[in-house]
Amino acid sequence: MDTRKRIAWNLRRLRTSASVTQEILAVDAHVDRTVISDLERGRHNASVDLLDRLAQALQFDISELFVVPANTDDEPPPIKPGRKPKAR
Repeated sequence: MDTRKRIAWNLRRLRTSASVTQEILAVDAHVDRTVISDLERGRHNASVDLLDRLAQALQFDISELFVVPANTDDEPPPIKPGRKPKAR
């Protein structure tokens, strides 16, 4: 897995585990939602500054974006678009 795909995988994993939509993350990281979508598809080459803003917005260390997923890890599931789900 190349680095761009690894970042895409981990960004989606971290975002969905926090139940944050692409729209909310985009607002919190001060980017357009299409940038988040392109990153998660491995189509955008992010700057270190952008990766740092994403990490801060999701409250994790930037190094989490470079973790190599295990071969047994399933693809992170999508969440519904729109606002952040209400806590139960």
